[in-house]
Amino acid sequence: MGMVRDDLSRRRPGDGDGPELGAVLDALEDDDCRTIIEHLEEPMTAAELAEETEIPSSTMYRKLELLSEAALINEGTEIRPDGHHASVYLTDFDEVRVQLDADRSLDVTVEREETDADERLSAMWRAVR
Repeated sequence: MGMVRDDLSRRRPGDGDGPELGAVLDALEDDDCRTIIEHLEEPMTAAELAEETEIPSSTMYRKLELLSEAALINEGTEIRPDGHHASVYLTDFDEVRVQLDADRSLDVTVEREETDADERLSAMWRAVR
């Protein structure tokens, strides 16, 4: 495996642009999405995930999109020496919290370990090794 580059700017608590409640609940309700989360202990490509989880590739891409919209996974790029780079995915949360606000509306918070870009890249690189 080659080096992994973190491609997406990650949403952070307090950014004001967190995921929508419906997107998070849809992803967590989906059996395939939960299976994907359980298998993402290290960066994996969609093909590796499909093989590991026995979820068909055609379904895998839809589930990865659902998890991405919910801000529960992060996508990076595996830099390969042959020039054929691949997208890799890794879970991007430690905790999901749903709460009832003072105005009686539901709000969702996706908690992540607070890290900067260099720390995330270093962690992804360690996982690839």
